[in-house]
Parts: sequence; C-alpha cells; structure tokens
Amino acid sequence: MASKSRKQFAENKKDVDNLLLFHSEKGGTGPGRREKRLEVLHKSAIVLITAIWEAFCEDLAEEALEHIVKHTDDASKLSNDIRKQVAKELSKDDHNLAVWQLSGDGWKKCLRDRFEVMREERNRKLNTPKAGPIDGLFELAIGLTALSGAWYWPGMAAQQARDKLDKYVSLRGEIAHRGASTDTCKKGHVEDYLNHVSRVVEKTDTRVSNFVKTTSGKALRQRL
Repeated sequence: MASKSRKQFAENKKDVDNLLLFHSEKGGTGPGRREKRLEVLHKSAIVLITAIWEAFCEDLAEEALEHIVKHTDDASKLSNDIRKQVAKELSKDDHNLAVWQLSGDGWKKCLRDRFEVMREERNRKLNTPKAGPIDGLFELAIGLTALSGAWYWPGMAAQQARDKLDKYVSLRGEIAHRGASTDTCKKGHVEDYLNHVSRVVEKTDTRVSNFVKTTSGKALRQRL
C-alpha cells in the first residue's frame, strides 16, 4: 500500500539505480580504488536523491491536502492546528471580511489557495528538504505536527534519522553550490543516502496516510 507520491518516488528512484549501475559498468564491482573521475557519478546521485526526496514531500503534502478537501464534509473535522493557522491568517485581512470565505465549502478553496501561496513562498526562499523545513511543510499544509518524529525503526532513533538526513542534504548543497564537497564522495555514501531516504519516505507515507484517515475517514494509501 502506498500513496501516489510514494509510487512516483519509486519511479524516480530508478534514475539513481541507473547511475549506480553505470558506475559498476565503468568501474567494476571488485575491491580496489576506482578512477577519480567516477566521483562525479556519486555527486550527481547525491543531488538527484535530494531532488526526488524533496519532490516526494511536496507531492505528498499536496496529495494529502487534496484528499482531505475531497473526503472531509465538515471543516470542524480538520485538526485544531490547521484551523488555528487559517483563523490567524484570515484575521489579518484588511477588510475583516475574510471569515466569510469559510462559509459552506469556502474552507476548501481557502486551503487550496493557501497551499499555492506556500508553494510560491518555498520556491522564493529556496528551502532545503531538511527535517525542520519538511516538518514545517506538513504542519502548514495539513496541520500535521512533528512529522519527523515518525522517522524511527530498529537501530535508528528519530533524532538520528533527522541528523543523518540533514547531513546528506547539506552535502548536496556543497556539491550543487560549490561544484565540490569538502570530503570525498564515495559510492557507499550514495547507497547509504538512498537507503536512508527510502526508509524515511516509507515512514513519512505511513504517518501522513494515518493522519489523513483520522481527519477524513479515508486512508490516503492505495494498493501498489
């Protein structure tokens, strides 16, 4: 069972798999040092993994919001957090008439519109998909707080998972913005990052689906 966003992540992940396959074809699979120039494949993979992780989060937030809007018949069923956020935003309206946007099904349009504003703001700020910004994305989009608290599994605590993700996203920043990282980027880093992000995607998908079901009465996840 998985969301549409997770299915798309699985498709995008194939591009990283192909980079690793190309690395094996060019450098072999046996022990020993590889050509230095193959490091560009590792760097490309780090950048790509970060991109598909960020895309997954943004797609899932939008998918979850659309699901809530479609399957929730009463604004009172929304989480207290998102209702407070919307009320606070509407209270800033200069003409003090924005509250009428919430009458009838107006709240549905309000949620969609504010998500579009959020997306534009994220694009302007060039936010990175570290744990903190991702928590903020889902809190603002659907009222789900502390999403990254669900990123744990045997041998990996939530804080460890957040720190590990942030470390690799920072590495992506060094590669993308400076053309090089301060440390050597190896194939093992790529494999470790991809495995970690894949686990985090699974945990994120499950947590968001369960939250959406509590709100709308219908789970987000679909059979693969």
